[in-house]
Order: sequence, then structure tokens, then C-alpha cells
Amino acid sequence: MLEPSIDSETVWSVSDLNREVKACLEANFGAIWVRGEVSNLRVQPSGHSYFTLKDDRSQIRAVLFRGDAIRMETLPKEGEQFAVYGDLSVYEPRGEYQIRVRHLLAIGEGRLNREFERLKKKLNEEGLFDPDRKQPIPELPRRVAIVTSPTGAAFQDFISILRRRDWRGEVLLFGAKVQGTAAPAEILSALRSAENFQKVDLIVIGRGGGSAEDLWAFNDETLVRAVSTCSIPVISAVGHQIDFVLTDFTADFRAETPSAAAERISSDFLRQLERLSTLGQSLQGVATERLEGLRAKLDLVEARIKSVSPKSRIESAYQRLDDLEDRFGYLTKERLERLSMQLESLGQRLEGSSLKKTLRRGFTFLRDQEGKSISSKSDLIHDQSVTATFADGDASLRVES
Repeated sequence: MLEPSIDSETVWSVSDLNREVKACLEANFGAIWVRGEVSNLRVQPSGHSYFTLKDDRSQIRAVLFRGDAIRMETLPKEGEQFAVYGDLSVYEPRGEYQIRVRHLLAIGEGRLNREFERLKKKLNEEGLFDPDRKQPIPELPRRVAIVTSPTGAAFQDFISILRRRDWRGEVLLFGAKVQGTAAPAEILSALRSAENFQKVDLIVIGRGGGSAEDLWAFNDETLVRAVSTCSIPVISAVGHQIDFVLTDFTADFRAETPSAAAERISSDFLRQLERLSTLGQSLQGVATERLEGLRAKLDLVEARIKSVSPKSRIESAYQRLDDLEDRFGYLTKERLERLSMQLESLGQRLEGSSLKKTLRRGFTFLRDQEGKSISSKSDLIHDQSVTATFADGDASLRVES
């Protein structure tokens, strides 16, 4: 097989090719009317608006510059049908062809928006959104199944948050496409597989943000009904905070994003962990207090045992004997001193009242011949011989009268 030869003059650069396509497109198409539904509307701070105009099979990018927008009474709205008048052109940096909008007319609500509201009303009237149908989300799920794209950022964000918050459960991934025509059937199959898997406590279905078309799989009626009848609690975590899909209304709990679902699951775990930590500290304090009380009782019992032991009783008896000996010695000494003083006082009194002291004071002691004392004049007999004792000696006397 012959390879084509390369002539440097016939090799286009990307920029040159885009420029040539732009020139051809603008030269061969004049201003035209195009009808479609506005999607992915984005208004920049500059005032320029960018959106996609689409129907059931195709789409084209559109740009409405600020200078044209200020002259319009009607501006594009997300999900509504418009007839757009403008020029076809090519945005060279990305090689994308687009229509530059000069004028637009609203021609009614968008098909997707109408279908969403119709199905939402139908399911609501059937009671599928009734709060009484919803199951409580388990506080501490041990095994969580997540139905999402294996390659999407939603799953990585979900896992990252659980790991960062040190969640201790198990995550099972049930992969499925989350946009496109095949997505509803794959999500439904993954949901049923998760429901029938052994010991799954909680199911999360979701994906990251996107346009209404990107999220449309989660508005599939069969899928929405399966979520409402699932025997295992389901968290719907689709898109961003402002995005709503029908699985949000039939699920047992709506999380704004997959990351928010991970935070909801791990928050209960963290609360329980904190509660266990507080209880552990309380139990430790009670145990410490109890041990201190038992230790005090043990010390008291030990002291009582020591007080009644033979050794303790002997030591106590020795101590009492020593105390009695001290007291006896003190009392004996005190009593002897008191008796000594009394004897000395009596001695002084006896000495003061002795015969010798009395005779010295001028008294005389008379005795008869038999040596008996004569204490009265009537005891004297005439011509009797008596002995008179003076301080300086005795003298014999005779009674004359």
C-alpha cells in the first residue's frame, strides 16, 4: 500500500484550517432562524451570554453579546424553547461552530422541563414523595454501596472525604454510566445489585454536576420508582446544590452533592466517636474515684487489723505500763513531798509545844513522889514532897499549905 506523499504547501495548520472553515461558513450562510431549547446558559460578568440550543438529536452553541442583549425585550432562559435569529460562525481557538444571536423569540417551555414537571406531578399524586414512606438513615452503617461512574470525580470525592474523616466502614462501588441513553438501565441494574448484596446498610446513588441533559438519567421513571421501593435506605446525591432530579424526591435522604453524602454518613460516626470518648473519660473518672474509695477503705481495714493484732496489743500494753509507771512515779513523788512537808510542819508544831519550850517560857512541871504529874491544886497534900521541874533542872519541894 502506497503512503500518500506530503507536500509542505498542502499541509494546513490548525489555525489556518479553522480560519478557512469560518470564511466558507460565513460566506455560504446568511442570517438564519434556528429553533431549539436553551440549555447550559451562562451569563458572564461582561454581560455576554453563552448557551446551547438543542433538540432531540443535536445541539449547537450560541453566543449573545452584550451589545445585542441590551436591545432585546426577551432574554434566553434555561429550559425554554426559542426561535433564534443570527449568523453562523466559527470560534477559531476551539474549532467550534456557533450561531451569533442577533434576535430571539420565546416559543414556549422546554421539552425537558415540561417532561420533568409532568412526571414530578404524577409521582407526587401517587404518594411517592410522602415523608411517611422514607426510611431512617442508619447512624452507623458498616457497609455502604455507592452507585456511580467508576471513573467520575464524584466517587473519588466521596472516598476522599470518608478517609479524611477517618470513617471506619466499608464502601462497595457498583459502577454504572451516569449520563446518556444507556445510563438509566445501568443505574437501575447497579441499584438492584446493591440492594441484593449481602449486608449492605445504605445505598448512595449520584454523580457530579452537569446540565439538565447530563442529569436526565436520574429522572427516569423506572429508576425513580425503584428508588422509592428499595428495601435499603437510599441517599440521592446528584449534581450540585441547585440541581434537582426526581430521585431526590423519592430517596430517603437528599444530599446536595456526593461529597455532602459522605459528610452526612461520617458526621453520625464522628458524633458517636465523640460520645464514646466522653463516656470513656467518664468511666475512667468513675473507676479512679471508685479505686480511691476502695483504697481508703483498705487502709482503714488494715489499720483496724493492726490495732487488734497480738503484736499491736502487746505494744499497746507496754505503752500503758510505761504510762502507769510514769504516773505512779509522779504521784509517789508528789505524795512523798506532801507527806514530808506535813511531817516537817508537825515536827515544828511538836517542837513548839514541847515541855522544854514550855518550861523556858516560865512554866514549871510538878510530879509527886511516884512520878505522876500534878495538874491541879486539889492533887496536893499537906507536907507532901513534890519534884518541880524547871527549864534548868529539877528541885524538891514540900507542900506547906
